Amino acid sequence: MKIGFDNQKYLKMQSEHIRERISQFGDKLYLEFGGKLFDDYHASRVLPGFAPDSKLQMLMQLSDQAEIVISINATDIDKNKIRHDLGITYDQDVLRLIRVYREKGLYVSSVVITRYTGQVSADIFKTKLEHMGIHVYRHYPIEGYPNNISQIVSDEGYGKNDYIETTRPLVIVTAPGPGSGKMATCLSQLYHENKCGVKAGYAKFETFPIWNIPLKHPVNLAYEAATADLNDVNMIDPFHLEAYGTTTVNYNRDVEIFPVLAAMFEGIYGYCPYQSPTDMGVNMAGNCIIDDEACSAASKQEIIRRYYQSMNRLAKDEATNDEVYKQELLLKQAKITTDDRPVVPVANALAEKNGSPAAALELPDGSIVTGKTSSLLGPSSAVLLNAVKTLGGLDDSLHLISPDFIGPIQELKTEYLGSKNPRLHTDEVLIALSMCAVNDPNARTALEQLPKLKGCQLHTTVILSSVDMKTFKKLGIEVTNEALYENKAD
Repeated sequence: MKIGFDNQKYLKMQSEHIRERISQFGDKLYLEFGGKLFDDYHASRVLPGFAPDSKLQMLMQLSDQAEIVISINATDIDKNKIRHDLGITYDQDVLRLIRVYREKGLYVSSVVITRYTGQVSADIFKTKLEHMGIHVYRHYPIEGYPNNISQIVSDEGYGKNDYIETTRPLVIVTAPGPGSGKMATCLSQLYHENKCGVKAGYAKFETFPIWNIPLKHPVNLAYEAATADLNDVNMIDPFHLEAYGTTTVNYNRDVEIFPVLAAMFEGIYGYCPYQSPTDMGVNMAGNCIIDDEACSAASKQEIIRRYYQSMNRLAKDEATNDEVYKQELLLKQAKITTDDRPVVPVANALAEKNGSPAAALELPDGSIVTGKTSSLLGPSSAVLLNAVKTLGGLDDSLHLISPDFIGPIQELKTEYLGSKNPRLHTDEVLIALSMCAVNDPNARTALEQLPKLKGCQLHTTVILSSVDMKTFKKLGIEVTNEALYENKAD
């Protein structure tokens, strides 16, 4: 993929602006970190050249001053909300984040469970964290949030929340995903700190939406697509426009909460240091786009991928029709269709021609290989073998795995393990290929091509099995599929 973002420039500019913001406040700064701290793959997809761990690298430079508080929504715990890029639940991701931060030498002081209403699953998670030596606090829903400021900024609002005890001047508030209550956590802490006589400030480090590019730029539309389940809406910041006469982009939740933040700062300082939600931010990403066309093209592909994700979630009763309608609207706003993802029309045409599920995979040079359903292999396994043959310069008619070798595996699956589908999944194909590679140089050549598949694009005409999806994730392949189930069981 063509590079469209200068990551080194970004690291330098972003670090400088964060340090400037820290210096503006006296005793303590609560810095809300939006998005992913060390594996921001969404940013790296829509801003090709952006390193997924850029935020972490900057934070490590401040490790002696900083501590991390992780917020997680109790409802997300209760509903086992999934982080789709990793395939794990939000509570599992909190444990992963704690482990990774600690391995990097960063101090994780506590976890706050937001919007707690007595969920048993949240209580169980709290106990688990406490056994790990993590302090756990609970924050509660507030009636009239976010508009009833007098209720929110009172002992019956933020005052009912647990006060999170912190010891360092820079408190990073992060989360496993959006909607976890990061900003509310920061505001609640400002209220408590003020009551304790501590002069504390707040700033926001959110990569998206990018404030200084157009509202309907594909990069910003891709952010809306990524948060369609939350119904986030990008919008012109009305406060910034009124204060400075300058058009900037923000999103609805920040605009809605700004009067609350302004009122809190007025209570702390007698004035609000920020004139707008945009003022709160420190994001410099928009200044580091070096090829707008490349970033736009990458973002349009992301919008299509997010559309297919929502379609699949709807098929699994995990999404609403409104979420899908929003994704369809974003496709129209970006002036694209699903056929603008090159692998989609190829896979669908092959499936229609053969009357059975098919797959298409785009290789690094832009060429597309396909896979069809056979008695031995499903389309996912077939396209994987065809891809490594092409990348290895091997003849398409070559059998990397002998049908005689596949037979015993099929017998094991159907006769001994009770599977109704005799065709090999991708993990089974890779195991068979690795065994053949011991004595077959062609199989060895094919196996060595697997790292080249990272970042490649794949589309299948049916919903993938969990096994195949996990295999493609491990290979780093970006997958979409039609929201249709194959009749045959795994």
